[in-house]
Amino acid sequence: MNPLCSRCNLVVYPTEKVNCLDKYWHKGCFSCEVCKMTLNMKNYKGFEKRPYCNAHYPKTNFTCVADTPENLRLKQQSKMQSQVLYREDFEKNKGKGFSVVADTPELQRIKKTQDQISNIKYHEEFEKRKMGGEGPPSSPSPGAYQQSAASQNFHYEPAPEPVRQAAAAPPPSAGKRYRAVYDYSAADEDEVSFMDGDVIVDVQQIDEGWMYGRVERTGQQGMLPANYVEAI
Repeated sequence: MNPLCSRCNLVVYPTEKVNCLDKYWHKGCFSCEVCKMTLNMKNYKGFEKRPYCNAHYPKTNFTCVADTPENLRLKQQSKMQSQVLYREDFEKNKGKGFSVVADTPELQRIKKTQDQISNIKYHEEFEKRKMGGEGPPSSPSPGAYQQSAASQNFHYEPAPEPVRQAAAAPPPSAGKRYRAVYDYSAADEDEVSFMDGDVIVDVQQIDEGWMYGRVERTGQQGMLPANYVEAI
């Protein structure tokens, strides 16, 4: 028995039958619900089992989802899962090496040390001359300061060289002895490497986080982190 057309409700014969949207149609009856344009299997769009052309296809309106306790719980769970995946990805890629593109704490420390380069070079020259029995050194020239700043691996615009007073005696902390409590490998050319148990002599306090001294075992001198040593 031949089915009925979903549009005109008349019998549809096999030669003119269109089977679409779970219904049967005459080829002429398979048209847009709005403009009645005749459609085919390539250009129709179905909505609630009714054919539409592309211009009159009903637009879907989205509803606003309320912040119910269940939705808030799912949101928090999704956030925690994202953090777990981030930590896993971080552990997998740790140690593979990344380009420094942000203002990291390491870059902040390097920028901070630039303001102290002149003072550090002055004390380094002073220690060398003191060991050789010579007098206090002269203040470093602006050219040496700018050359040291240019050797750092970041964009740095040299500030005007401050007016330095006559050479003064070393800080009161000079001459103290410290013992290393951890191994440390120098990260910059103005730093010094040492091992756990090494004795650091002629130590001078630069700021709260950094000191300047000489490793008694190797004779090398330079900057070292204050939290890696303890006073003897």
